[in-house]
Amino acid sequence: MQRVAMVSMHTSPLDQPGTGDAGGLNVYVLELSRRLADAGIEVDLFTRRTSPSAPSSVDYADGITIRHLEAGPVRPVAKEALAELVPAFAAALAQTDDRAYDLIHSHYWLSGRASLMASRRWDAPLVHSMHTTARMKNLTLAVGDRAEPRSRVLGEEFIAANADLLIANTDAEASHLISAYGADSDRVTVVHPGVNLSTFRPDVTARAALGLNADAIVLAFVGRLQPLKAPDVLLRAVAVMLARNPSLRPRLVVPIIGGPSGAGPDVSLPGLVRELGIGDVVRLLPPLAHAELARWYAASTLVAVPSYSETFGLVALEAQAAGTPVVAAAVGGLRTAVREGISGLLVDGHSAEAWASALTRGIAQRERLAVGTRPHAAAFSWEATAARMIGAYECVTSASLIDEEMTA
Repeated sequence: MQRVAMVSMHTSPLDQPGTGDAGGLNVYVLELSRRLADAGIEVDLFTRRTSPSAPSSVDYADGITIRHLEAGPVRPVAKEALAELVPAFAAALAQTDDRAYDLIHSHYWLSGRASLMASRRWDAPLVHSMHTTARMKNLTLAVGDRAEPRSRVLGEEFIAANADLLIANTDAEASHLISAYGADSDRVTVVHPGVNLSTFRPDVTARAALGLNADAIVLAFVGRLQPLKAPDVLLRAVAVMLARNPSLRPRLVVPIIGGPSGAGPDVSLPGLVRELGIGDVVRLLPPLAHAELARWYAASTLVAVPSYSETFGLVALEAQAAGTPVVAAAVGGLRTAVREGISGLLVDGHSAEAWASALTRGIAQRERLAVGTRPHAAAFSWEATAARMIGAYECVTSASLIDEEMTA
């Protein structure tokens, strides 16, 4: 294994997670690429050019090059409209044949559809990570969210039928790909995402650095501000908690860290904060660089992840790596990312009352749960992820060589 083409059409690995379409996928692609490069594998990261100032290629780090392809207008385009640009991106990718690749690893369905042409032209196997699927999202829609279109479902079905290997984040996602998309079980493998254990770690100085009182009760949310991620669930739960126990108010701090999403309707949080009368405890913060974000994780009493759907939930893992228990929705990969009763609590449903009760329990059990956070997160290092991924890559390239020999 010498060279991999990593494809992320709809969002650049350089974009700031927590705003627009950037999120856990961006973190995943960059962190995986770094560990592959550490293992001696060259990685070319392909994404769509969205700015006239973006060069055709950027030497991001030793062994990693980011390559911007022209496909459609040279500006940001809403993710919902990007499907129309898949043919142009696919053609640009397929024509980039100045380097030989052992395989292509595409991320999200738009990249998968675009990468199939290059896979055939380059005679390189296609490994694909869905990250999310339309069918799963449509089963768990938040109030006010829009259903994914039939075209995406069909696109994902086509990828499931034609990719050489599908990478699932968890056993539950693997089962979903097989049952809902008809994927061949022999072409689905599970590789858990990881967490940067050096960046996200306990920090006893974090509260002082952020100007937080030592006895503050800090309930944090990190992520894009969209119905799917459900920051409103946390805010409504906080209002219930304060109604039940007004004495919490002087100590309560609720940082909401993230920006508006480029996909689907946004959540209007300032208006909701005013409506609920909790403006004195809520802090609306923009997306933060990892070093600053790590401080907030370490300074928090609990981190809430109330998403309606998550294939894994990197925020939950980052928080636990920083020594902070997580209260998360009992959906998708969060059941794997959070160890119930050991490193956090899982909540059935999204009612404000249920979440208020769970958060109250989490506060009371915080010290006990914190003991299990770092050990749980340590099982999900990016180094372990890369090692398992390289094993998967070698299996699919070996199988391709055998197929070639049999048809020769």
